[in-house]
Amino acid sequence: MATHGFQRGDRSSRPDSIPLELSSLPQLSWELGSRIVDDATRHSEWVQTGNTWGLSIFRATSNTLVLRIRTPVGREKFYGAASVDLDATLSTLEAASNWTRRV
Repeated sequence: MATHGFQRGDRSSRPDSIPLELSSLPQLSWELGSRIVDDATRHSEWVQTGNTWGLSIFRATSNTLVLRIRTPVGREKFYGAASVDLDATLSTLEAASNWTRRV
């Protein structure tokens, strides 16, 4: 039971290597996130120097984005975001010296 509570508390935290603030974004379940990105248009893809972490941004609707974070071991986390927040997200990624846009 204690482990279950810890996992819930940890859901919105982000790894230090991701230059975005994710705590305000709703985290999607893996099943929902993977279904959405299967049908969504990829907006951009970012990789950390050394290809350790990955971040893909998908346009799910005209007003909604889904961010997929891929860990170094291949695990995925999905977050929903409003399209109006895209500019701030992209400028943060572009300013990060250890992230490169692939697409």
